[in-house]
Amino acid sequence: MLLQELRELYKDSPLSTHTRYHKQSYVDGQIDYFIGLNSATIGSFSSKYYKTIEKPELVELLRHKIHDFRSIALSIMCKQMDIKPNKHKEIVEMYLENLDYVNNWDLVDISASKILGRYLYEINDFDLLYELSKSENLWYKRVSIVATYHLIKNNLLQVTLDIVDTLIFEQHDLMHKACGWMLRELGKRDLNLLTDYLETNYMIMPRTMLRYAIEKYPEDIRKRILKGDFLWR
Repeated sequence: MLLQELRELYKDSPLSTHTRYHKQSYVDGQIDYFIGLNSATIGSFSSKYYKTIEKPELVELLRHKIHDFRSIALSIMCKQMDIKPNKHKEIVEMYLENLDYVNNWDLVDISASKILGRYLYEINDFDLLYELSKSENLWYKRVSIVATYHLIKNNLLQVTLDIVDTLIFEQHDLMHKACGWMLRELGKRDLNLLTDYLETNYMIMPRTMLRYAIEKYPEDIRKRILKGDFLWR
């Protein structure tokens, strides 16, 4: 069993409430615990068990207080989306039932597109993303925008712009970065669409969001966009 192996291997590992990449608390009252597994180790565990793990153990892992264990669970679910097309609805239902445990930026980023975005694209229904974008929960909102990455990769771009419209006045830098990231990816598919959006919204867009969104423009164009100069078009 995966949990048994993890408990045995890491029973003496000290727990930390932050890492180099994770603040001690992004949300008031939220405490996360880390043992410091790297992505290769997480990938190794998920590759070893994703075909054989039973749902009760996967749910227990997904709800574990240790961040790294939740990351393994989500990695497993992403792999299962690749090999179990007839189980997509079931996997997504489990994801949504446990969405409160997808409660840090990296957990959202490894899972939202590959699980939720993929499924919603398959059924062509994005109402849930709009609903999540209006939540008071920081992580639900990040899920709503990062999930659109799968849509972008399949040239369905308007949903991303709609979600950014909802989130553009968010105060948290994690939302600025996520929205800017998705706008940048959208620009790889349709640079004119991105430029139109920036020209309309650069005055109200948080600076971090704007800087992320324009990373792939030539340097001279980036400087002009930051000044609101779109005469180069």
